[in-house]
Amino acid sequence: MFLKEYIKDIYNAVKSLLTGMKLTGYYFTHHKEIITEQYPENRETLNLSERFRGEVVMIHDENNEHACTGCSACELACPNGTIKIINKFEINAEGKKKKAIDTFIYHLELCTMCNLCIVACPTDTIKMAQNFEHSVYDRSLLTKKLNHSGSKIREGVE
Repeated sequence: MFLKEYIKDIYNAVKSLLTGMKLTGYYFTHHKEIITEQYPENRETLNLSERFRGEVVMIHDENNEHACTGCSACELACPNGTIKIINKFEINAEGKKKKAIDTFIYHLELCTMCNLCIVACPTDTIKMAQNFEHSVYDRSLLTKKLNHSGSKIREGVE
């Protein structure tokens, strides 16, 4: 009885192995259908999917202006505290206080690339970029300030 089950287990293992190797053998014999990317040799020709999520970036125009109002919707939507917005108050031409961002901190090492912050942003000022090479020896380099130095909110954005 034991020997019969042992042989049956060996037969099922070999059958499973051959089933898995069938696809590998197909691609081995049909070279024009190779789907493996030769990274990093193909960096110049690498085509990432449009849906690929690499990291969060803040969009600035040519005048170093952005559309972030400091509403903190992205910070609240983030499930693990990847985003921290530090606000400041500026006095506009009419003498009224207006909230603006001082620093937009993004912790890449904590980000799960869930895209919830992008969906929550009412002004579409942040987006997911296609950067994916994030290997560093110092973990502190993965904490980024997204607003450029000297940047300000674009006129007309409320």
